[in-house]
Amino acid sequence: MAFGLAALLAAGVSAVSNPRPPSDFPVATDAKIEQVGDTVRLTMALSRPVAVTATVIAGPDRAVIDLPSVNFQVQPANARRGAGFVSAFRFGLFTADKARIILDLAQPALVTKAEIREMRGGFGELVVELKRAGRAEFQAAAAESAARAREASAPALPGAGKAPGETRQVVVIDPGHGGIDPGAVVASISEKSVVLAFGTALKRKLEASGRYVVRMTRDDDRFVPLQERVAIARAAGADLFISIHADSLTQAQEVRGATVYTGSERATDAESARLAAKENQADAVAGLESEEGVQDIAGILMDLAKRETRTFSSVFARNLVERLGGSVKMHKVPLRSAGFRVLSAPDVPSVLIELGYMSSPRDAELLNSESWRLQAVSAVEAAIDGYFERERTPAGKAAAAVIAPKE
Repeated sequence: MAFGLAALLAAGVSAVSNPRPPSDFPVATDAKIEQVGDTVRLTMALSRPVAVTATVIAGPDRAVIDLPSVNFQVQPANARRGAGFVSAFRFGLFTADKARIILDLAQPALVTKAEIREMRGGFGELVVELKRAGRAEFQAAAAESAARAREASAPALPGAGKAPGETRQVVVIDPGHGGIDPGAVVASISEKSVVLAFGTALKRKLEASGRYVVRMTRDDDRFVPLQERVAIARAAGADLFISIHADSLTQAQEVRGATVYTGSERATDAESARLAAKENQADAVAGLESEEGVQDIAGILMDLAKRETRTFSSVFARNLVERLGGSVKMHKVPLRSAGFRVLSAPDVPSVLIELGYMSSPRDAELLNSESWRLQAVSAVEAAIDGYFERERTPAGKAAAAVIAPKE
């Protein structure tokens, strides 16, 4: 029996951990963007005043507005609107304690004002104003912003390997996108919600078996940078990493079915390369500098670890395709590879599952179906069970001392 994603989230995902529930956050409403003379102004009503900071980022050009956690009650359609040299803006949670608004710039511009005006009754109003700037001036401001960001301390990662005496396998589930990065959006359903619902259901299924320790890179609607997702898996001492996505092809609604990807420097085909390039832009979508995050490690041990890990990844991927294929519709080419940054851990077997195409009406219906989700989750669990029954030697551990996560 199918029912709406909103109902699933209310019934299942509401129990995920969050330091504070969204009901405690100040509420943002009534977003408005307009051009006033040579200035573009964004205003947003807030239930109470908060602190605000602004930066600009190049490649692509964006203005970034950071606030404490905010409960955005703004119609998503408003974000598709632009004014003057601002082509569009978007908003959402960025971390557990930070919200972010990003304005996409069609031309270089600087933030000349970013403030919260105190209004009667204890309310606040966010006012952001931008003016066009020369390329050199914009680049200088973006470089200064990037330098400040690099100086900021890295966020603490949950866990530090397996607990003493823990013999169960560690599985890390990575629901893609999140927070300010919605992923693919079709009608009123976003990819970030679809994959979080699936990841949460898979976590519960695996934990109920008692055979696994399960971690998630995100268990609520927040953004997690790509390299941090990889670092979370390594810090947890993961034996398997599963990233979950749901693609969309606006020009090919007839394309449908699930696909399993492994990491590779060379994509198996043009479609896989396109998808990897799109997913690898997640950090840029959220207003982060695009950094490859390549490990500064070389040598025979690293190469051996990568080869070993990719072998284990391929073994699991083939098992996953077989198990999923017995339960759900698969893409005509169900097993592929490409250079996904989120699959770059050198010592953790990793795969990325595209559950289906949200652009396909039939796939979209299934992705929003509880019965389909439980069926697919059971297939993934069976693939995980089969993998660990067969592969009892930890993957990628030959060079563990060389490539261990830095403190």
